[in-house]
Amino acid sequence: MESTPALPTPRRFSLKAGFTQLLRDARRFWYLFAGVAIIWVLALLRLFANPSPLLPVLFNWTDSLPYLLAYVDYGAVSHKRGDYIVYSFRGEASETAYPGLRDQPFFKQIVGVPGDVVTVQDRDVFVNGVHVGRAKTHTKEKRLPLEPIAPVVIPAGFFYVRGTSRDSFDSRYRSSGLVPAAQVLAKVNPIF
Repeated sequence: MESTPALPTPRRFSLKAGFTQLLRDARRFWYLFAGVAIIWVLALLRLFANPSPLLPVLFNWTDSLPYLLAYVDYGAVSHKRGDYIVYSFRGEASETAYPGLRDQPFFKQIVGVPGDVVTVQDRDVFVNGVHVGRAKTHTKEKRLPLEPIAPVVIPAGFFYVRGTSRDSFDSRYRSSGLVPAAQVLAKVNPIF
């Protein structure tokens, strides 16, 4: 008669043993644990303390502008047409449909300054008669309708900003709007 092999006895889970093993692994692979800890600390700081960039370089992963890397000048106090800026978003969309956008850093180019005239024909938007973009009818994911900005003379202390992508969420849209100069965090100098 054949005998059946004995099954191994199950190991009991011990919280103390699991914690001891974790400490052993942390000592052995300290560089991995340190990397993960740094990522978590930065994520928590961004979430609870300050969502704005604080480094002297900016990495742009969106198609809003064609630059991937830029130097950030936090000391710049005046801004002019053509400047690239980072600003803290507080548009209408952050109050209604996209509350997660509030205070998020946006990287755009200034194309309208105080005194410039913004006009809209159909969905084409012009600043001082120069075409600056066409407003889409819906967001990229087709979730919400988009209204173009209302015709306006840009008041003191505000800028009209844009991105180069047709999907850029910029001043073309009422829910983004003009950017108050007080929300501009820094001037950005593209590197590449």
